[in-house]
Amino acid sequence: MYSILLTIVFLACLPYFAYQALVNRKYVLNLRERMGRLPASLRDDGRATLWLHCVSVGETLAAVPLVKALHERFPQHRLVISTTTATGQAVARERFSSFAEVCYFPFDWRFTVRRALAVIRPQAVILLESELWPNFLRECQARRIPVLVANGRISDRSFARSSRIGLLLRPLYRRVTRWLMQSERDAKRATTLGALNVTVSGNLKYDIGDAGQSDKLNATAQQLNELFTLERAPLIVAGSTTEGEDEMVLAAFAALRQNVTAARLLIAPRHPERFAQVADLIAASGFSSTRRSHANKQSPNAEIILLDTIGELAAVYQFAAVVFVGGSLLPKGGHNILEPALYGKPIIVGPHMFNFRDITQEFLRREAVIQLKTNDELTATWQRLLTDAAFAQRLGDNARQTIAANRGATKRTVDAIADLLK
Repeated sequence: MYSILLTIVFLACLPYFAYQALVNRKYVLNLRERMGRLPASLRDDGRATLWLHCVSVGETLAAVPLVKALHERFPQHRLVISTTTATGQAVARERFSSFAEVCYFPFDWRFTVRRALAVIRPQAVILLESELWPNFLRECQARRIPVLVANGRISDRSFARSSRIGLLLRPLYRRVTRWLMQSERDAKRATTLGALNVTVSGNLKYDIGDAGQSDKLNATAQQLNELFTLERAPLIVAGSTTEGEDEMVLAAFAALRQNVTAARLLIAPRHPERFAQVADLIAASGFSSTRRSHANKQSPNAEIILLDTIGELAAVYQFAAVVFVGGSLLPKGGHNILEPALYGKPIIVGPHMFNFRDITQEFLRREAVIQLKTNDELTATWQRLLTDAAFAQRLGDNARQTIAANRGATKRTVDAIADLLK
């Protein structure tokens, strides 16, 4: 019944997929892999294989320390990283391609899942943040492939929906061999929904490394600084903005410039299909502007920079005087604040951070982030941070210290995976 319903939903969505394929070139390049027809390079080569599934950008970035730690702990194993979204795929290829194979996760039909499993032949599967697919889990169970959920999280919305059909979900949750959850609340929710062998490991996102430790990231940062002279004036970075927020950010920046005339703004939209739309909004703002993809020798002094690339936002944070993390002015759930925190930057988020509630609460408890009560506070908060150096420095230092105080989830996760492989 589930497979039939999945097929009906897929067919109903075909017009949308076709539109996105024609207009935004989405879904075209990954369809073959999503149907389970993986490239020959992913075929079993005799080594034991660990398959990590990361869904999108957030999970992929969270997996960076885990993948590196697994590579070091199990150098004889082959690592395969899968994602669902194109943006997640781009980040995975950038971060992992030197020591892991990267592919798309198959659609959850039994025949597509069987194709993918027959090619990869994993010794174990690690799912990031509790994305469960019934046919995939059933086929893993049939092949006696252990499945571990790492960095598990069950949001308020997901828990409320799942609780209504708890009896139907219980067999699904029990097909997972082991659960490593971010918090006690997440662990209790997983247990309530039927999960067995549940422990709290902490949040992998805190183990994202040290600022500037990646040679590739440093090279990207240097290139961007040369193109746009990012250190020339106070730079506000608005990262991972979502639809409806860019207008608010631009309006707040226009108001700020009346008092802080030297400030510059860099906007990095979350989704690539919105790059052109945001470029039009910036052009209509009246400020001089440039796009990362159109950079030339005439653009270094632009007042607004549009970062219309994937995977370069982390390199920009080190040049920020203030960071605003998007997805939070509107009820989208927010995005990760840890990358700018690594650089000790003062961070602002909007009222809606429910997808990162635990991290946000920890930062608020340690006075390491400013969460706006209303969107109208954005301009005044920017102005305070740009004019009160001591306050901005204290906020940034607290952010860096908050990361240091919460590390350790990666080691606990790798130890659990090692136990699974015995």
